[in-house]
Amino acid sequence: MRSLVALKILLHDKATTIGSLIGVIAIVFLVGQQLSVLFGLFSYMSVLVDHSGADIWICTKNTVNINSTGLLPVSYVDRVSALPEVDWAEPLLFGSGTFKTTNDNFEAVQIVGLRTPKLVPGPWRFYAGSQNSLLEYEAATVERLDFNKFGDIKLNEFYEINDTRVRIAAITQSIKGFSGRLVFTNLAKAKEILKTTPGRCKAILLKLKTSAEPEAALERIKKLLPKAEVLATSELSRKTRSYYVVNTGMGGSFGFSTMVGAFIGIIIITLTMYTAVLQRQKDFAVLRALGARKIDIVVIVLVQSLIIAVIGIFIGFFLLALFLNGTHDSALPTYFPRWMSPLLAVFTLALCVCGSLLAMRKAISVEPASIFR
Repeated sequence: MRSLVALKILLHDKATTIGSLIGVIAIVFLVGQQLSVLFGLFSYMSVLVDHSGADIWICTKNTVNINSTGLLPVSYVDRVSALPEVDWAEPLLFGSGTFKTTNDNFEAVQIVGLRTPKLVPGPWRFYAGSQNSLLEYEAATVERLDFNKFGDIKLNEFYEINDTRVRIAAITQSIKGFSGRLVFTNLAKAKEILKTTPGRCKAILLKLKTSAEPEAALERIKKLLPKAEVLATSELSRKTRSYYVVNTGMGGSFGFSTMVGAFIGIIIITLTMYTAVLQRQKDFAVLRALGARKIDIVVIVLVQSLIIAVIGIFIGFFLLALFLNGTHDSALPTYFPRWMSPLLAVFTLALCVCGSLLAMRKAISVEPASIFR
């Protein structure tokens, strides 16, 4: 009965209800949008690590992020491949280059060289071509989202990176890195482009067998290669993201703006719900005059806040889903983890209830006689 009364009051006072709903919807969408861009930047920072398919990375000593590793002996691959816990081990080579566009300009790119025929960690999404396109010596990829920078790129045509000829054999889809536009090629071609010392690579990737104990394997490899940095994939990803957040303005500024947005959201939702309760004091006075108890008013206020919160959260997430879908294959970095959705919903719900509770004292203390004033 009290829930029905709460709903009728909301429907009767449409202006206040709509204003409260708009406040909740706006904050859910705006905070979600800010968080999606922040997490999108995080995914760019460690994109190669997160999509490597490896369990362990071997880098040079004291590596603080994936892009700061030096050169390792490729012979390490044979040493770790002999371990019973290791399913496969693959060398990886990457470094900076300049792509000569069709307009005779130069664009910075990050070359990623993969050993054939396994091609780990190769590109995982293609607009045209496939991983097998990189098996040829001069083959390389470009990202479809970078076409506006590279010019009129055509498949199977030849271009230059670091004054070295490459053939665009495949086009990736929505694969971008924080430190540059990713160009995948085979290991031999990458060595030629980057002019790397023979017998050297940037990192070695290991995939463990399903029966292996990850912690025990990690410690064994550390003892086997004391001059190298041996890291679990999750740890290297975390260290890379932490490095960019702390040492670059981009990660910090987006993190700060997200915090500011969340703080503003707290204030707006709290004040919105607080004001909505205060504006309905005459309704509560009528209910008191009709015999409603203070506990009835408390329940009605809480039900109203929950109704507004649930509807606002639903519409806000619907708009957020449209935004994420519209930017999925765009240059704007957006990614919204699944575990963040319930957290944002619960957070918004709690704010709506708290805002109503702040005004609860005035709602239950209203005198029935006040309706005649």
